[in-house]
Amino acid sequence: MKTNSSAIIVPAPPVSTNSAATNSLAAADIRDIKAPVEIPSGWFWLWCVLGALGIVLASYFAWRYWQKHRTRPKAEELIIPPHVRARRKLEQALALIYEARPFCISVSGTLRAYLEEAFALRAPERTTEEFLDELQSSALLSLSQKQLLGDFLVRCDLVKFAREEPTVDQLKELHASALRLIDETSVFLERPAPPTEPQPPMPPPANPPPSTASGEPSQPKPPPLTSRAVAGISVSVQTSEIANRKS
Repeated sequence: MKTNSSAIIVPAPPVSTNSAATNSLAAADIRDIKAPVEIPSGWFWLWCVLGALGIVLASYFAWRYWQKHRTRPKAEELIIPPHVRARRKLEQALALIYEARPFCISVSGTLRAYLEEAFALRAPERTTEEFLDELQSSALLSLSQKQLLGDFLVRCDLVKFAREEPTVDQLKELHASALRLIDETSVFLERPAPPTEPQPPMPPPANPPPSTASGEPSQPKPPPLTSRAVAGISVSVQTSEIANRKS
């Protein structure tokens, strides 16, 4: 059939070609079978819950421990009195009894530190002469105690600076003098403070007498006179009149 149209007519592919392409696509689309999905058992969830509870409990106890130690007040330090510390140091100084100079340095230093702590005397900062001059004007120690302290410090200075070699008995006397001075002066430190008793309540003030119009307190009124009192007054008046007439 002849026509004047210029259209191109494409012939359809053969049936055999279409079927082969379809079969190749279908073969490529086929996939392998997947492995079965494992569903967790009840034990798995139980262990998960127990692990979570363990973490929570451990966190709670750690927080409690931290709070307890953070807010715990520090233990109060035991305050040792100066005379107790001085006695302990003097006992420790006995280990140097056979070494004169170290022994005198330890004993005199202990006594000077005790006087500074107990009576605010600046003994460690001054020489023996300066300290004794200041001590003369102080009323903290008695005259005998001042003399004992002065003799003790001078004898220690002779050993420390003049290289004097005292005997062991003389060093024991120095040790005994230091202990005696501490024992005599520690009485003031060990004396307990007087207990403060509560003051009794003040009694309420008495009612003030009524004041007059001028502002001055009125005098209390005398009690009314009885018949006996009136009779006694009249008798005394008559007696005084008779006495006047006779005179």
